[in-house]
Amino acid sequence: MIEIDGSIGEGGGQVLRTSLALAAVLRREVRVFNIRAGREEPGLKAQHLTGAKALTQICGASSKGLQIGSTECIFSPGPIRASFLRFDVGTAGSITLVLQTLMPLLPFAPGTVEVEITGGTDVKWSPPIDYLRLVTLPLLARMEMQASILVVKRGHYPKGGGIVRLKASPTSVLKNIVGIDGGNVNAIAVVSHSMMLPRRVAEQQASAAARVIEEKSPLRPQIQIDASENDSHLGPGSGIVLCATRDNRSVLGGDSLGERGRRAEVVGEDAARKLLEEISSGAFLDRHMGDMIVPYLALAAGVSDVSLSQITMHTFTNVKVAERVAGVRFDPLPEVGLPGRLRVKGLGLRREEVSVSPRE
Repeated sequence: MIEIDGSIGEGGGQVLRTSLALAAVLRREVRVFNIRAGREEPGLKAQHLTGAKALTQICGASSKGLQIGSTECIFSPGPIRASFLRFDVGTAGSITLVLQTLMPLLPFAPGTVEVEITGGTDVKWSPPIDYLRLVTLPLLARMEMQASILVVKRGHYPKGGGIVRLKASPTSVLKNIVGIDGGNVNAIAVVSHSMMLPRRVAEQQASAAARVIEEKSPLRPQIQIDASENDSHLGPGSGIVLCATRDNRSVLGGDSLGERGRRAEVVGEDAARKLLEEISSGAFLDRHMGDMIVPYLALAAGVSDVSLSQITMHTFTNVKVAERVAGVRFDPLPEVGLPGRLRVKGLGLRREEVSVSPRE
């Protein structure tokens, strides 16, 4: 059994998500203790529990300690199964964090996996759903992960109620990815949304973001507005995601979430400035994708080597967990807050290996 201290690094739910995801792919039993020890309210919250239970169903795992507030759990996975599953976080807990738990398994399933999750699509302290659609999935497609995300309904704090459907097809093996130089930006896309608010909120977010971009770039952003003033949505909310696509097929993101008392123009400007900062770094990946890609690099075939705009504590944490669970070794990272690179020789795990026999 692999022992994982949940207090390492940033000490949040990411330790649990990455530990269980890699354990499920590699068929390795893990015990995670001190779960979310670095948070004001330690232990499992609804979104962490939903992700863990979803994994349990997909790979027929046995488990102990999976309940709200638990600070320790044992996870013993079985073979991954193709399936259609529905999960409800029950709150505005982040759908994207649940998906982060599930997605590393999906390339290794014996067939198509479809998952429908109800919860929060655009909430604080987690990637907005459009970041996963516009940035994460295109980058993972370079590694031969084939998946799509459909946003049926958006959900915001405090009631949630958003619905997202993920569909993924298996691949024989994940490919490595190499990207050091950023390359030239050839397109910028903007998705701005507002629900149960005047449409002009989404439009003002988008126009403010476009204005900031156009002051620094000759490119004219392509804008998509997702707005609904009157529907059965459970609560008001707004947000914006920008993505920049480069000629070397790298994608960078910037986002911002609306909240009561925050002007729409400020939300749009904030997201645009974040994106421009990522572009100016010259790195292949933005700081958020830098930590999200770690489990995939650990599982991929060959040597992956990508530059990051900034090493975050989340990056550092995910690397430590991946090394512990998968047994790979990343090149040493610079200090948190500095630009850096992720370089590792992955396991090269093949799909048939996952389903044939138990692993240690």
